[in-house]
Amino acid sequence: MEKRIIGIVLILLGIAGLIVAGYKFVNGPGGGQGTKAIIMYFVLGIIFFFSGIALLKTTNSKPS
Repeated sequence: MEKRIIGIVLILLGIAGLIVAGYKFVNGPGGGQGTKAIIMYFVLGIIFFFSGIALLKTTNSKPS
């Protein structure tokens, strides 16, 4: 059960990171620092999102 909660939290963090990256991409002032921040948020969001999905897929839903 705890792994499922951690998986859901990772998915939510990944979605939040992708939203922040999209927001900074649309409204960012530009320049080198803005691009680095966008890439950082995007990569972390993707990593968290897919690791959360993988954790939910591998976790057994039966109570032990």
